[in-house]
Amino acid sequence: MNQYTFKLPDLGEGTVSAELVAWHVKPGDRVVEDQVIAEVMTDKASVELPSPVSGHVTSITGSPGETIAVGSALIVFDLAEGPVTDSQPTAAAAGPGTNTISRAPAPDRAPAARAQRVQASPSVRRMAREAGMDLEQIQGSGPHGRISREDLSARLSKPASSTASTQEIKVTGLRRVIAQRMTEAMRTIPHFAYVEEVDVTALESLRSHLNSRPNQAAPLTYLPFIITALVRALESYPQCNATYDSERGVIVRHGAVHVGIATQTQEGLVVPVVRNAQSRSIWDLAVEIQRLAAAVRAKKAQSKELSGSTITLSSLGKLGGIASTPIINSPEVAIIGINKAVERPMVHSGAVVVRRMMNLSSSFDHRFVDGHDAAAMIQALKVMLENPATLFLCPLNTIRSD
Repeated sequence: MNQYTFKLPDLGEGTVSAELVAWHVKPGDRVVEDQVIAEVMTDKASVELPSPVSGHVTSITGSPGETIAVGSALIVFDLAEGPVTDSQPTAAAAGPGTNTISRAPAPDRAPAARAQRVQASPSVRRMAREAGMDLEQIQGSGPHGRISREDLSARLSKPASSTASTQEIKVTGLRRVIAQRMTEAMRTIPHFAYVEEVDVTALESLRSHLNSRPNQAAPLTYLPFIITALVRALESYPQCNATYDSERGVIVRHGAVHVGIATQTQEGLVVPVVRNAQSRSIWDLAVEIQRLAAAVRAKKAQSKELSGSTITLSSLGKLGGIASTPIINSPEVAIIGINKAVERPMVHSGAVVVRRMMNLSSSFDHRFVDGHDAAAMIQALKVMLENPATLFLCPLNTIRSD
């Protein structure tokens, strides 16, 4: 028997192991070169592994949720019907720093593999896993019974049977990473919350006016204005733009402001980073925010774009509610939650008028940020957002990037 053992390749960025998220093949399956055989998760990225050869799967190693070391045997192929390729994927082939590697099967060889297993794209398989749905119970409408997103959605929309049931869903991949980090942050950081309401009526008027101009590279949301105001506020309160090195027992105050933007994806919460916000214009910030959000949702953000933040903003947009208690993105010491903007009757200049109001819900690490300083920083942010012309009065202080 001519066998070939495929080992977990070096995925770059110093990765020494990865969590096995899902198998897309099983022993006995016939696979073709470049067909996705498994999905793994590093600390930062979800990676789809393509088969380096064509052949039959004779054995696989590991179950979803297990950690596999780089260089460990992952799957064994019988190559009786096909030769091995020149080399196994390396860090260069995997694309170092990329968030997802997606390589589709060659069209002319894919029908042989489809006949041996449920046919569905990785995104459909992921959607099914999150919904707890067994794809083998769905009849696909595509070629060779391929299950489309519409097939899965139609099945999920059917009323549940009258018999009550329970589901057990193993916590793996990005959801496991999120669970670990949130638990660690709440266990080790003494949070305290501070909520302040902000009148954004003038800001909304300015935002709408600027968005009405032709040839805008990206629409202006509240985020670019809030980041610009935050950069200015942090000049006076640098203790809020800091990270805690617990191993050395050192607080690191950063000259540059690298803002994490908590972004919801299908897999869970991801925090891409707008680097050197202190040197960017409002329009540049809008473009960068849009680019990063698209990259993480397409699973194409690079590792360096997902790390190194010094303070984080969290916003649920229209779902933002009245107030929230965001969890600090360790090792940072502060996070600002942006709640939804709504029109409310307010007393303004002695009269009851309709104003557009938005709350800022912030959390601080009480070990390193005193309540007075936290409140003063948010108040400084409030004043600038309520008087948005001040954001354009003079250039920001020149801050060296770190």
